[in-house]
Amino acid sequence: MHVAEVETTALDLAAIKAKQHATWSSGDYAAVGTTLQIVGENLAEALDLRPDARVLDVAAGNGNATLAAARRHCNVVSTDYVPSLLRAGSARAEAENADVDFREADAENLPFDAGSFDVVMSTFGVMFTADQDAAAQEMLRVCRRGGKIGLANWTPESFIGDVFRTIGRHVPPQAGVRSPLEWGTEARLKELFGDGAARIEITKRNFVFRVRSPKYWVEHWREVYGPVHKAFGAVGKRAPELAADLIAVAREHSVDPNAMIVPAEYAEAVIYRS
Repeated sequence: MHVAEVETTALDLAAIKAKQHATWSSGDYAAVGTTLQIVGENLAEALDLRPDARVLDVAAGNGNATLAAARRHCNVVSTDYVPSLLRAGSARAEAENADVDFREADAENLPFDAGSFDVVMSTFGVMFTADQDAAAQEMLRVCRRGGKIGLANWTPESFIGDVFRTIGRHVPPQAGVRSPLEWGTEARLKELFGDGAARIEITKRNFVFRVRSPKYWVEHWREVYGPVHKAFGAVGKRAPELAADLIAVAREHSVDPNAMIVPAEYAEAVIYRS
């Protein structure tokens, strides 16, 4: 690869990162994030967190995994590159009188020394990074040898997978960018972490969305969930078509015809650092 090609790739990644930052800074992700708390609790149990363990939450959002670790008396550092999400997580920690260190940080360039943490976690966060390989290598770098990395990632076959594919039909994703849903597959996790992992254990779980109706869900996520919020902004006059398609996806996945009760599959991964 020529130098010019390398520079172009770097510039493209920078542009993608800037766009993603704008997406996750829009809306009010905390309104969605708080409903996912059980995922952080399940991940903390899967990691068998112990008191006084040094724990890093990467792309922490408003702090679900952060709080789960703090409740288990760990020494927690919570990071995200969206300041408003860190403020939301800090308010939650303060309400619980939890001692957590909140820091603005990029998952692809973590400001910590190698081997600083016993456990590194991320729930539906690091999977959305622009440079997947860089983010995985950073998680490996800051996790001590013999430590653990815990992830919760939506799978390609999941309800959320269908949501992103539906959005993609209306607002095509950036060409050449790998899907975040690949983080929900064993094959991709082995590619990302294999050289630094003694073993990888994956458990498929469901988070169940429980909402009044598909229509209510679309209206709510249109306001608060960054990717959906931005998609509606991008389609303009075609917004009713996008809304109808998302409602149809929710109806298809719902196990209750009178409400929106949707099991959404995700992959819970525990990676043992070699």
